[in-house]
Amino acid sequence: MSNVYKSETKPADTLALPQEGLMQKFTRHVPASIQAWRIACALAAAVCLLAGSTIAAQSRDQLLITPAWLAQHLGDANLVVFHIGPKPDYDAKHIPGARYVAYNTELAVRATDPAPGLSLQMLPPEVLRERLAGLGVSDRSRVVVCFSSSGWVPAATRVMETLRYAGFADASLLDGGLPAWEKGGHPVTSEVPPAKSGQLSALKTAPVVVDADFVKSHLQTAGFAIVDARNTAFYDGSRTGGQPPQSHKTGHILGAVSVPFDSLFDASGQYKSQDDLSAIFTNAGVKSGDTVIAYCHIGQQATAVVFAARLLGLKVMLYDGSFEDWSQRDLPVARSGGF
Repeated sequence: MSNVYKSETKPADTLALPQEGLMQKFTRHVPASIQAWRIACALAAAVCLLAGSTIAAQSRDQLLITPAWLAQHLGDANLVVFHIGPKPDYDAKHIPGARYVAYNTELAVRATDPAPGLSLQMLPPEVLRERLAGLGVSDRSRVVVCFSSSGWVPAATRVMETLRYAGFADASLLDGGLPAWEKGGHPVTSEVPPAKSGQLSALKTAPVVVDADFVKSHLQTAGFAIVDARNTAFYDGSRTGGQPPQSHKTGHILGAVSVPFDSLFDASGQYKSQDDLSAIFTNAGVKSGDTVIAYCHIGQQATAVVFAARLLGLKVMLYDGSFEDWSQRDLPVARSGGF
């Protein structure tokens, strides 16, 4: 059984990130068959939580690898490196053997896919399996995600969350991305590796993505923390996201706390220390033992929070539809800071 729900795309007026401006708006119509699939996903996530089932946590060293580690393992037969960033940047230089991934079209629902809904949605499992296999991923692959520059960290963490959903919880992010790789004196190339398909079995998707009903039912639930990953101006209501004719509501999900996505890593794109990340979550109001449900505009910036929570060993899920979906459903919001 699969577990997926909804997504996010950043309109030009809501996002500072270059990649989020590439997102396209889709219609919200979803056939009954897709709705039934999503209901089944939500039930699966709830069952796993009620049963106390958890996804095995990875350590920081497993989730966030150094350029030195990657250089040492670059020749491993099962290694697959994904490059996330503008295609011209990839064409100019990338890690030898790295495959370019257009994450918002290849690994998410797009306008040409059947029954598009929100801006950036997880793909149905079988479609995702086909796309990953087409990128060279096999059952035993160790996938490393690399971003071209610090502005693409949330796009890279979106891919990390997609891989976690697909069952590749051991995928790793290259800390600092390509700039850190080059700073370490490691080689780059413009040579594109030959196309290679992987041998990938049916996905055993993980219950790490939730929908609006799940979020709504946990707004006041002890042990759950709803975390808004957008910049503070959107959280407090001094700015409104989205763009006409589908502007978002103003404010944040009722009861949510604020952890801006860009507070979690430095200007170079390297994630902050465990102590610093722990302090950020604690100061926001996330308690020890809480299950974090992260959201943002469209489900991208929130994945930077998801990844940080994973580094801390927290149980965490992504509200894929995020504030775009919450607004379209006209669900309760709050404002702060006098707005």
